[in-house]
Amino acid sequence: MEDAILLSRDEQQIVTLTLNNPLKMNAMNLEMWQGLGDLMQELDADDAVRCIVVRGAGERAFSAGADIEEFPRTRLNKAQAMAYGKVTHRAMQAVSASRHPTLAVIQGACVGGGLELASVCDMRVCGESSRFGAPINRLGLVMSYGELGGLVTLAGPAVALEIVLEGRVFDAAEALQKGLVNRVVPDGSVLEEGYAAARRIAAGAPLVARWHKDFVRRLAQPHPLTDSEQQVAYDCFETEDFQIGYRAFLAKQRPAFVGR
Repeated sequence: MEDAILLSRDEQQIVTLTLNNPLKMNAMNLEMWQGLGDLMQELDADDAVRCIVVRGAGERAFSAGADIEEFPRTRLNKAQAMAYGKVTHRAMQAVSASRHPTLAVIQGACVGGGLELASVCDMRVCGESSRFGAPINRLGLVMSYGELGGLVTLAGPAVALEIVLEGRVFDAAEALQKGLVNRVVPDGSVLEEGYAAARRIAAGAPLVARWHKDFVRRLAQPHPLTDSEQQVAYDCFETEDFQIGYRAFLAKQRPAFVGR
């Protein structure tokens, strides 16, 4: 049996996690959520990683949401759903809290659980024919707090409510307008443009990327910054990568950061 989540890594330390259920448009089942959580946890401890790309197998879908066919076995009552929810929430929290930059490269459908997963990545690039939405109300189900949180954080309460109340599937242009994606590109260029973005991320100083992620998360919190928190923004001047970066700039050379 093929792996539920495929992992590959290139020479620039860009790691790709591929949702591997193409016959069902990469609908997410329990094995996939478990595998995603496990791999993200492993990658979080790997200092060599520069960027994590999440994509779906094939070109038809990033993910069409939940694998409804497994509901009779895994989510037929509250107790089963709560156990299942621990697995999905762990996976999405692992993506959301990752130290490394994460990028969803979206081809085709990105709905339901697929949209929830994409919303907790740091960036999203999609094709012009991509479709988005969460028609979960047609199943008589809600998005739990853990599933809805990323969407609210990304697009705001009003847009999140519109998506779940109407259950409408909409196009990439509207997704861009709603702030659900960063960039819409021609369908034939999704992988090219997505990995170009990943390479730009990977070419930067990795410690700087992690600090910026921490700073953005902290600025989203309502309480004022402490003096010690303010001082962290200057820790970069004590790194080897700062020495590499400014010297390369003055020498008109490409910096080769080492993550120290």
